[in-house]
Amino acid sequence: MRKTLIALMFAAALPTVAMAMPEGGPGPRHGEHHRGDAPFAQLDLSREQRQQVGKLMGEEMKNRRDVTQRYLDKLPAAEQKAMKDELKAKQDKTQADIRALLKPEQQKQFDELQKKREERRAEWQQFQAWKAENGKKAQ
Repeated sequence: MRKTLIALMFAAALPTVAMAMPEGGPGPRHGEHHRGDAPFAQLDLSREQRQQVGKLMGEEMKNRRDVTQRYLDKLPAAEQKAMKDELKAKQDKTQADIRALLKPEQQKQFDELQKKREERRAEWQQFQAWKAENGKKAQ
């Protein structure tokens, strides 16, 4: 049940994580786990091959994010905000639906995980703001 909960939370948070994850940030990388449903799990890749595939997939995700951001930047501010609001509303609904499926003790754990995730997100935003400010000072 715990693995299912983690998988559901990951699936619900994936869009946010994909947009927010730094290139060298913490967290698992593609190819570092051995799950039956993971991409390439049935190919019996060596550790080196998994690392290379993971690197290629990470580069693809970054490139995809860059292209998406480039087109989003061309949208008027009102449409960008509307899109972000819609994505946030859908994510919130999914989170609420997942929480409703859980037993009370699981809901407490889920709430704690959500709180920790929000704290990490806030720390990351503070770091990005600090990094941007120090980058301007250096120039």
